[in-house]
Amino acid sequence: MSDPAFGVAPRGFRLPASAGVGRATLRVADLERSLAFYRDIAGYRVIQRSAGASASAQLGANGSEEILLELREQRGLRPVPRRGLIGLYHFALLLPDRPSLGRFLRHITAAGVTAGAADHLVSEALYLTDPDGLVMEVYRDRPRDEWRVSHRELVMASDPLDREGLVEAGGAEPWAGLPRGSTIGHMHFYVEELRAAEAFYHAALGFDKVVWSYPGALFLSAGGYHHHVGTNTWAAGAPLASPNDAGLDSWELVLPDPESVRDVMHSLEGAGFTTRAIDRGIAAADPWGSVVHVTA
Repeated sequence: MSDPAFGVAPRGFRLPASAGVGRATLRVADLERSLAFYRDIAGYRVIQRSAGASASAQLGANGSEEILLELREQRGLRPVPRRGLIGLYHFALLLPDRPSLGRFLRHITAAGVTAGAADHLVSEALYLTDPDGLVMEVYRDRPRDEWRVSHRELVMASDPLDREGLVEAGGAEPWAGLPRGSTIGHMHFYVEELRAAEAFYHAALGFDKVVWSYPGALFLSAGGYHHHVGTNTWAAGAPLASPNDAGLDSWELVLPDPESVRDVMHSLEGAGFTTRAIDRGIAAADPWGSVVHVTA
């Protein structure tokens, strides 16, 4: 594996450089209400859905059968409070280029949707809240040769976003839903303590640490990406997310082969974490119950 120009590798098992995030699966209180947001506002395409007591929908981008997001209806779920819950902070949808993000911004502005925004130096990002209070980031990456590094740490920030420049980059082409090549780029979690987050995601799961000086946060990745996982203590004192709250059921960490999955299993179990077998891989939970499916 090539050594990226920044970051701190774990002492033991290290994830393959090709590791990446697969689908995210969410619990929602009203599937039709959520589809009105994720399909009509966010631009996902419905690939498959089921009705009845276990209603669900699998969503993706135009021109692809890859499932990026799965929604599972569970009537009576509590919405996420404004302050948040320990667990999911947001999941992040990565668009293939800046013009796509510009067209998306023009689209949601015309629809009257309020979005947070930030320039993270490595990326430009918008933040939307769904009907259950779950937050989705929509972003584009800057080219890697524009990223800055200081003493092996990647430099990130939350600066004001150039909204006008972004819309201008979108050109005259209308927004037509998620373009082919869109992916789930990263996951970000509220945690109670960064040292415990580092023990799970870095030492046991095998991500490199890439940003550790950002106040109250730790960012981790494989293969020299800016982050596949973010963790922060910004909701310290909030209750843990429970199965009765709208939230994350699980997220996928996709590896290149079954041997890599077995290596992750041995690393997690060697660090004292429990794993269980699932289709094509294993499942494990971080110290606050956020479940990752490690698959090949």
